Amino acid sequence: MLLKNLYTEVAIMTTEIKKEMCFSPSFDYIDNGIEHGVLSPFETKEVLLKKGTVIAEGFKPLTGDIKLLKDVPVKLRDGVTIYTDIYLPITEEKVPVLVAWSPYGKSAGTAPRYKNLFNMLGMGNHWNSGLTKFEAPDPDYWCAHGYAVCNPDMRGIAHSEGDTTMIGSQEAEDGYDLIEWLADQAWSNGKTALTGTSYLAFSQWYIAAEQPPHLTCINPTEGLADGYRDLAYIGGIPDKNFIERLQVNHVSATGAKREDLVKEMDRYPLANAAIWQDKKADPSKITVPAFVIASYSNTLHTMGTFRSWRTLGSKEKWLRIHDRQEWPYYYEEKNIEELRRFFDYYLLGKENDWLATPTVRYSILDFQGGNQTDIPAESFPPVTSENKRYFMNGQSRTLQENASTTDVPVTYSSAVLPGRTSFQMTFDQATTFVGYPKAKLFMEVNDYDDMDVFVWVQKLDKFGNVLSEFVVPNHGAALQDFTQEGASALRYKGAWGRLRASMRKLDEQVATDEIPAYTFNQVEKVAAGEIVELDIVLSPMGLNYQAGETLRVVISTKDELGSVMPGTPGCTPDNQGTHTLHTGGEYASYLQLPLLVD
Repeated sequence: MLLKNLYTEVAIMTTEIKKEMCFSPSFDYIDNGIEHGVLSPFETKEVLLKKGTVIAEGFKPLTGDIKLLKDVPVKLRDGVTIYTDIYLPITEEKVPVLVAWSPYGKSAGTAPRYKNLFNMLGMGNHWNSGLTKFEAPDPDYWCAHGYAVCNPDMRGIAHSEGDTTMIGSQEAEDGYDLIEWLADQAWSNGKTALTGTSYLAFSQWYIAAEQPPHLTCINPTEGLADGYRDLAYIGGIPDKNFIERLQVNHVSATGAKREDLVKEMDRYPLANAAIWQDKKADPSKITVPAFVIASYSNTLHTMGTFRSWRTLGSKEKWLRIHDRQEWPYYYEEKNIEELRRFFDYYLLGKENDWLATPTVRYSILDFQGGNQTDIPAESFPPVTSENKRYFMNGQSRTLQENASTTDVPVTYSSAVLPGRTSFQMTFDQATTFVGYPKAKLFMEVNDYDDMDVFVWVQKLDKFGNVLSEFVVPNHGAALQDFTQEGASALRYKGAWGRLRASMRKLDEQVATDEIPAYTFNQVEKVAAGEIVELDIVLSPMGLNYQAGETLRVVISTKDELGSVMPGTPGCTPDNQGTHTLHTGGEYASYLQLPLLVD
């Protein structure tokens, strides 16, 4: 009875939240067998896919027979019916199921947009069968190893009923209902897992926090965790461009509506609005075993993944920090094999050596081909990492271990190039930083009442050249063009952070000296002549500097890293007038770095 009452209470809360949402018409679903993949035409049926079948040109042949249950209707708690494709191994044994929850089209693995994307990244499409939902597990591999794969179309997507929502309690409830339905099927062994990258990762934080009884374990591979802080208003600075790109995936064949986050940004600019509170995951409520995958380089997902890891309620949890972009990582054979060890242990009950896996494995990058990966630790940062402050000297434009006794202001204009300032230090011995950096800046603005401040920690070689590292296979001219000032998720350039000065209020319940966090619930404009204290959280790092190499921290009026993905503009800063950074005396600005000590 208690569980039933809680179930009803959550449903009522979700209904109330939906009243606060803004909706727009969904985009038209073009069901021509091309736009959304060769298997997209709607028909509820059972299909036997034979070994050797080539689903579409450029994809690998199936390695075994697979039973496809196509366009299976699943009724949710409010009476809405969604449709899912289920891939099953040919066996009499009951099997566990891997669930790939996202709006990206259950049959869209062969869609031109995804084929072209993977070709652009240098991955091609030969690594998968064409049954693979975007960012999801390949049914060909997993069915061959005794698993079912469930690719649902979310509420409002394609032929699924209802209106589409984006991140939050409605998706969490629907995912819960699908999991419980799957566990009750005749072919199911009652065990389920969530897996996938990006959207298929961040949806896991929300669904798993609902604690579906038959959710056995999860595998979030890089995913944001807060719709406000990680997507719409990173650092309190609005960015509608990438959201508009995401919402194009909300296509409907039934005339459904889609939640319009861009409109919600205009209506609800502060994080304490109910709409944004609903889009803030609570990983502390997750109790199932979790194998979490992260990287330092993903400018959309890194912050949310590490934050979720820190608060994750699971007693059995593992973190692996790799040195690539999420898609080549997720689909690399050796990584799939390792993931299967995790799933085999929890979903198939196989006695293997999974529990011997180190709790944390982190990477140390060097931008010159000498990355160290899978370094074992009990925590992140490792216990041998300690925070060290490097103070900015406005006169020499250097970083130093002791603060200057007097303040030397550094002034730069937001309207005239370069629109930034920077500080450097050159190392006389090998130095490594692993953990959470931050910047403490004392700043003022002239001729305006706000500042958007961008911080970037670089590595320079012994000749003074700025270094970076591609995290996708393609290093060709087109990717050079896209990533030189943008497409930051494809080319790692160093730790970064940003903050709007008027949104600087720290959340005292969450913020620490090591990791600042903000309420984003009020606007505090900067008065003329006022020097404001900005604690700017930077992305986690694992970076090595050799003797003779230089660390440079850039403080800018613009987003030096640029957009997240090619073809999408980055945020537009709201900067006017001149910025002044104070250094020394009572305004000793500094960069705090996690120094790895012997």
